Parts: sequence; C-alpha cells; structure tokens
Amino acid sequence: MNTQIINLLQEIKMELKNKKNNTWMDIKKVCEITTLSASTVRRAVNRGKLKCSKKLGKLLFMESDVRQWING
Repeated sequence: MNTQIINLLQEIKMELKNKKNNTWMDIKKVCEITTLSASTVRRAVNRGKLKCSKKLGKLLFMESDVRQWING
C-alpha cells in the first residue's frame, strides 16, 4: 500500500510540474528567462525555430516551447 501511495504522489508531482511549464508568457518574460534580446527571440520566431501564438496582436509563448528551444 505504501508503494501505491508513493507512486501516486510521484504522478501528481509530475502532473503539477507539467502544468507549470505550460503557462503563457509574453516576449518580455521570455527575454527575462532566457537573458536574450527581444530581437533574438523574434528572429527565432521568424525562422520557425520557436513556436508562438500571435493572437491578440502580440507574441505569446508557451514556457515548455521556450525551454525546448533553449535546450536545443
């Protein structure tokens, strides 16, 4: 029974970690996290290397996509 509880807690932990990485960020926040300039981020978007949403008239990025782009 203890191993079932531990396994369940580990699953919950992973689920919470995944949800945290799926938050939307604007370009300012991406620049803060990556320490890159806005022009570098925009260049990656234009080249198709970084996915983003252009709804609402501004660039919005999923944190998981940004981390994947940075890690290569």
